[in-house]
Amino acid sequence: MLLAPVVASKVIIVGAGPAGLLLCLLLAKKGIPVTMLEMTDKLDENPRATHYGPPAMYELNRAGIGEDLRAEGFIPRSVCWRKIDGTVLAGLDGSVMDGDPDRMVCLPLNKLGTILYKHVTRQPNAKILFKHKVTAIGQDDDKAWVDVQSSDGESRMEADYIIGCDGANSQIRRSLFGDWKFPGRTWDEQIVATNTYYDFTKFGYEDANFIIHPEHWYMASRISKDGLWRVSYGELPGLSAEELLSRQPMKFKTMLPGHPDPSDYKIASISPYKIHQRLAEKMRVGRFLLAADAAHLCNPFGGLGLTGGIVDVGGLYDCLVGIYDKVATSEILDIYNDIRRKKYNDIVDPISSENIRRLFAQDPEKALETDEFLQLCQRTATDVEFSREFQTGVNALKYDFTKHYSNSTEAKDAVVGRNGIPSSGLAAVVGVTD
Repeated sequence: MLLAPVVASKVIIVGAGPAGLLLCLLLAKKGIPVTMLEMTDKLDENPRATHYGPPAMYELNRAGIGEDLRAEGFIPRSVCWRKIDGTVLAGLDGSVMDGDPDRMVCLPLNKLGTILYKHVTRQPNAKILFKHKVTAIGQDDDKAWVDVQSSDGESRMEADYIIGCDGANSQIRRSLFGDWKFPGRTWDEQIVATNTYYDFTKFGYEDANFIIHPEHWYMASRISKDGLWRVSYGELPGLSAEELLSRQPMKFKTMLPGHPDPSDYKIASISPYKIHQRLAEKMRVGRFLLAADAAHLCNPFGGLGLTGGIVDVGGLYDCLVGIYDKVATSEILDIYNDIRRKKYNDIVDPISSENIRRLFAQDPEKALETDEFLQLCQRTATDVEFSREFQTGVNALKYDFTKHYSNSTEAKDAVVGRNGIPSSGLAAVVGVTD
C-alpha cells in the first residue's frame, strides 16, 4: 500500500503522557517544531502516580508550570515509617524545605497531564495528533521516520529525531529491540493499589505513611485536597484478580488504623498489579531515543519512577537544544544514553528496591537497630541542616548536560566517554510514591 506524502517535523514525540507532553512543551517554547503522536483519542484520565520530588519540580518549574501544580495540588508536610499498630519509628519533617521552589508537590498524574496539555496547545510550534498509531519505524543518515495509522489512512512522518515517551509497553522500544526485550525482573510481591476516602488524620497519620510488617505492609498517602488517599498494600502472590478484590475488606480491617468496616470508607478505585525493575538495552539508537517509562521501570515506593522519568526529559531537552543551537554534536545523545542508564543502575534501581524491601523484609521490632536509613531519618529530627541535605539527596538523579556544550566553561572538564562516566555523589534519596 502506498503511503500518503511525508510530513516533516524537527522532532516527533510518540506518546502524549506527561513525559511526552513536558518534552513537547519545553521544545516548543524554545522554538523547535514538535509533532506529538498519541494512539488513543484523549489523555489518560487515571490518577496513577502522584508525587514530584525536587529534581522533577526543577524541570516542571523550568517549563513554567510549577505554579499551576502548586495551585491544584498540595505540598506534603511530612512522611513517616510506622509499625502496624501505628507506632512511629522515624519520620521526616518537610517544613525544613519551606521556601524552596523545587520542594515536593503532590498532584495526581492525570491532572498534571491536563495542565501540560493546556500549555502545549498554546504553543505555535507544537502539534498533537490523537488516534495516530505508530505501525513501523525506520531511519537513515539524514532522518528518522514512523509509519502511522490514523482515520485518514496510512502516512509516513519524518523528523530529525523521534522520541519514545509511550510508556511501559512502548511501541518505539519494541520496534527497536523486539517485543520481549526489556531487561530486568518482575517482583514476586503482589501489589494492590487503591484510591480511598478514609480519615487517616483522626489517627494522627502524616501526609505519607509507610507501614512495616512482614505480611500486612502498606503505604497510605494523601493525594488530594478533598481527603482522597492512595493506599497501596502487599498481597499474597498467585491469587487471581477476583481473589485479590474479595480479600480487600479483610486487609483493610486488619491493617488500617481503626480497623474499619467497608461502611467506614469509600474506595474510588482499586487495581491489582505487578511491579518491575527494568531498563532498556539502550536509550539511544541512532535518531531514536527513549525516556521515562518507555526506557525504564521501577516499583512505586519512593516515587523514583515518576521523578526519574521527568529528569530524563529535562536532560534530553538540554541535549536536543544543544544540537539545534549548534553548540553540541549528536554525540551528546550518547552521553544522554550513558548518564541516564547509569543513574538508573546506580540510584533508581537499588534505592527503589531498598524502599519496598524496607516494608516487608525486616522485623519492625528491630528496624531501628538494623536499618541505617531509619537511623538517618531519626537524626533529621535534631539536625535541621542534615534534614535539608537528606531530603534533597534525590537531586543526585540530576545531571547538567549543558556542560557538554562547546561554549560551556566546563566543557573541557566534562568529557564523558563510555569508559569514563563520572560517578554521581549518591546522597540519601527520599520520595513518597509513584
